[in-house]
Amino acid sequence: MERFYLIAGHVAQVELLVPQGVKLVQLRIKDQPKAEVTRQIARARDFCAVHGAQLVVNDYWQAALDLRCSFVHLGQEDMETADLAALRRAGIRYGLSTHDETELDRALSHDPTYVALGPVYPTLLKKMKWGPQGLDRVAQWKAMAGATPLVAIGGMTPERLPGVFAAGADSVAVVTDIQTANDPEARTREWIRTCAL
Repeated sequence: MERFYLIAGHVAQVELLVPQGVKLVQLRIKDQPKAEVTRQIARARDFCAVHGAQLVVNDYWQAALDLRCSFVHLGQEDMETADLAALRRAGIRYGLSTHDETELDRALSHDPTYVALGPVYPTLLKKMKWGPQGLDRVAQWKAMAGATPLVAIGGMTPERLPGVFAAGADSVAVVTDIQTANDPEARTREWIRTCAL
């Protein structure tokens, strides 16, 4: 599993940042009409294929099936409605979000490609009903997840990386730190360099 996991909110971000060396990127589209969602996913899929990056489609599992994408990410609510059997039949891998032990047990029962834990640190991006989980929780999650890769998300900065990886995370998902950077391209390159250390 790639140690650096970029999360982009629009296909334009994918096109800007993947050429910096990103190998794993999630397209997380919010509040757009279906036609626009389809357009962005198809464009990101083709762009990532050309650049040798793995695209992960957030939430829109049916669109991922229809557009022959190979990877989706599902939140707990999405797991209620997603046809995981259909995804498996199509060879589509999936990662699952978790926030507490019940959710982790449930996620692991579906044999995901990875599980995500967050927010590890306070996050500015969205209101969460869960407080920061902290590094002890990362270590606990990794012990419970075993061989299943663990993605840490929430409040990530390059300075926090050593502690997060030392606690057992296999990958770090980054949203706000890059979206709010003065130079997102340079910040992305810095993340890639730091994750490679």
